[in-house]
Amino acid sequence: MRISLASDSLDGVAPILVSEIEARGHTVTAYGAVADDRADWAWCCSRAALDVVSGVADQAVVCCWTGTGASIAANKVRGVRAALCVDATTAEGARRWNDANVLALSLRLTSAPLLGEILDAWFAGSVSPEETDVANIAYLSEIEN
Repeated sequence: MRISLASDSLDGVAPILVSEIEARGHTVTAYGAVADDRADWAWCCSRAALDVVSGVADQAVVCCWTGTGASIAANKVRGVRAALCVDATTAEGARRWNDANVLALSLRLTSAPLLGEILDAWFAGSVSPEETDVANIAYLSEIEN
């Protein structure tokens, strides 16, 4: 898969994000501090999210200190469903029930071992075919601004 990655700083797991994603067989386009690029959280995270909706990337991973700003910026992009995931179970559920296409991470909370677990769950996750789950995702498109 093509993954766009954004981080507003090189704190925590940020320096290993590219290699961890590439080690799982994905191609990475980086923004912000991980690319020696404009690192404002709103700018770099929305940039990665725009790649997803434009088809440049299949998914994105966005990061900031808490993960909150990264997820807010990504979710401002029409068609993005960014999920702030602090563990593997949340990541798997976000992919399954919410068809999340952008993973948001907290650089403060995510350790290297936890990052591995979250990425494995995220990339192994699949979208639920259940009628109610599909209907919920469709409804999100209806209510987007």
